[in-house]
Amino acid sequence: MRFFRAITALTLLFIAIACARAAVLPRPSPDFAINLGQGKQVRISQYKGKTVVVAFILTYCSHCQKVIGVLSKVQKEYSARGLQVLASATEDMAAAALPGFLRQFDPPFPVGINTTNEFVAYMQHPTMLQLYMPGLVFIDKDGLIQAQYEGRDLFLEETSVEKNIRAEVEKMLAPPAAEPKKPRMKKAPAKKSN
Repeated sequence: MRFFRAITALTLLFIAIACARAAVLPRPSPDFAINLGQGKQVRISQYKGKTVVVAFILTYCSHCQKVIGVLSKVQKEYSARGLQVLASATEDMAAAALPGFLRQFDPPFPVGINTTNEFVAYMQHPTMLQLYMPGLVFIDKDGLIQAQYEGRDLFLEETSVEKNIRAEVEKMLAPPAAEPKKPRMKKAPAKKSN
């Protein structure tokens, strides 16, 4: 009897995983608002025309702190080329933890708070799957989410996270490839009529 229960449980698990939708990419970025406190918000739509990186973090997560350090460097280096980084702490006590986090890490970009549910909805993270932090979203100048990563993705592996973030930012900031010119057909010289 236990065997059949185990098989049934595994079957249901596999069905649930198969039904869990992965995020659609690219997709238009919803006009997501990050709460900065004191009734202030920053909206992603404010930065249309810029490349935007949004980091969803936990203030106490060492991996998230490392990513904020990398994004601080990247913001300083690439802001003149049109990059804007934003971050949002999503843990339950984020409002209380954020002031100390900001004092310690002093990021050169807006950092606010959102609920975990807002983050999960924005990332289109399947509710049946465990969520790993941080979450990074790369939005192009036209407001399309081109890439996104969560904590367990190889992209965010600690030994290569800075290299990977820089490469993604460079790709996003690169001018669009010019369309190849079509070869012009030379007209044949006109025949002289006698």
